[in-house]
Formats: sequence, structure tokens, C-alpha cells
Amino acid sequence: MASSRNGGVVFEDFFPAMVDKLGQEGFMKELCNGFHLLMDTEKGVITFESLKKNAALLGLQGMSDEEIMCMVREGDMDGDQALNEMEFCTLMFRLSPALMENCKEMLEEAFVSTEFDY
Repeated sequence: MASSRNGGVVFEDFFPAMVDKLGQEGFMKELCNGFHLLMDTEKGVITFESLKKNAALLGLQGMSDEEIMCMVREGDMDGDQALNEMEFCTLMFRLSPALMENCKEMLEEAFVSTEFDY
């Protein structure tokens, strides 16, 4: 899914194909499943530590601590140095240029039609 080139991480964008296969609601459920896989179960958010621990699940085992911290900072909208479910889903959309084209409509439709277990 990711490879390091010139000291950075390059992501291959599989999200559009996943949306085509799963539909919008199914794709959002998969993003939420990904969040739960990566989160710190005690805190209910993705922390630097939980992302570092689970980075191999994303094919990111070669990432440096700084790169992992940058991912958390990139998605952290409320300044708590962690990613809640909405911040994680938003970050995933931002990392996919193809999804960004239709993200507003897709997010609105998926969140309206999906119940989240909090």
C-alpha cells in the first residue's frame, strides 16, 4: 500500500476502486473498521503509540516516528494529538485525490445513512 521513496511515504490510492466495489456506505463502514483496528482501545482514539504499534497492518512498518507523528498531526483537527473517528475518516479522504472530487456528497450521504456505535 505504501512505499518509501526519497525519504517520504508514497501511497497508492485504492480508495476509488473500493468505493466502486463496496458502494459509499460499505466504504465508510470499512473506514470505520480501519479506525477501530488502529485505535487505542482504552482511549477510543488513534494515538501516536497505537498508530506506531499497528503501522504494519497498513503496510507502513518502515515509517519513522516523525512520519507517524506527522500523520497524526495532519489529521488532528481539535489539537488533542490524537485522531477521533471523524478526523481519521477525513484524513483518509484527504489522502485520496480521486475521492476528494466527490467527498462532500459522499460523506454526507454515508454519515446520514450509517449508524455508528459509540
